[in-house]
Amino acid sequence: MFRLLRTIILVMFAFVAGMLFERQGSQDICEDGGGLWIENICVGSELN
Repeated sequence: MFRLLRTIILVMFAFVAGMLFERQGSQDICEDGGGLWIENICVGSELN
């Protein structure tokens, strides 16, 4: 039972880490393209 719980927790942790990694990457791309990152939306970028 412990192994199953541990696996579920590790999968959830990996999912959250992946989401944070992708969000940071999107923010960097937006800012490099001259956009403004406001509330998880890229505004004014040429990359829209």
